[in-house]
Amino acid sequence: MEGAVGLQLSAKSVGLFEAFYNSVKPIQLLNYTMDIQKPGRLPSGRTEIPFEVPLKAKGNKVLYETYHGVFVNIQYVIKVDMKRSLLNKDVQKQCEFIVEYKEQKEKVQPNPHKFIISPDTLLNIKEKGSVPKFKIAGKLNATNCSISKPFTGQLMVEHSHTPIKSIELQLVRVETCGCAEGYAKDATEIQNIQVADGDVCRGIVIPIYMLFPRLFTCPTLTTNNFKVEFEINIVIIFQDDRLVTENFPIKLLRH
Repeated sequence: MEGAVGLQLSAKSVGLFEAFYNSVKPIQLLNYTMDIQKPGRLPSGRTEIPFEVPLKAKGNKVLYETYHGVFVNIQYVIKVDMKRSLLNKDVQKQCEFIVEYKEQKEKVQPNPHKFIISPDTLLNIKEKGSVPKFKIAGKLNATNCSISKPFTGQLMVEHSHTPIKSIELQLVRVETCGCAEGYAKDATEIQNIQVADGDVCRGIVIPIYMLFPRLFTCPTLTTNNFKVEFEINIVIIFQDDRLVTENFPIKLLRH
């Protein structure tokens, strides 16, 4: 039985590989080997061999939840090797299993967030005059989110001088790999859902509802060698294909 954190640097960080050499090696969390059947001949037909393996981390390591990312991958597998006689090939098989924390009993404040998106609130824009005049108001019901419950909220288009083509909700993972010498931080999209199609009516409340995908999300994680964080983007696409994005960091918890 093995469990490890695999770290990988993005192409833009290859030049920093020497600085990160010690950090990008897989971090082994779990490694346990045992014999479950003595040498001998198995009877014909189906044979079930019960086994039990302690799920304990190595040394002072911690077992993190299973997570499949782009640059950070936390995976646990059971490998079975069946040794055979010299004239037959050994048989090998492996299967991934999921590690998940129990839900925490203590209550966490959801920390709701009200927002307004307009040309005045946008950052990283050289000429605000080139942005269509619009105003969208809304609310995220929680920025401290339970990973097992849907992400919810609402938004409303108050006015827009340029017709709207689409409004989308984007879930983003922010993965950081590094050490004391430096780090590489990369944001990649997990999923994108459309919450409105076309030039929506003004003044109508549009609900936001999204489920967190199990394997591609995990409780927000910060360690000495890597971090896994999450963000939400609200993306407004206008009919002339101009695009406006507002970013909201969120914290995922299991409660």
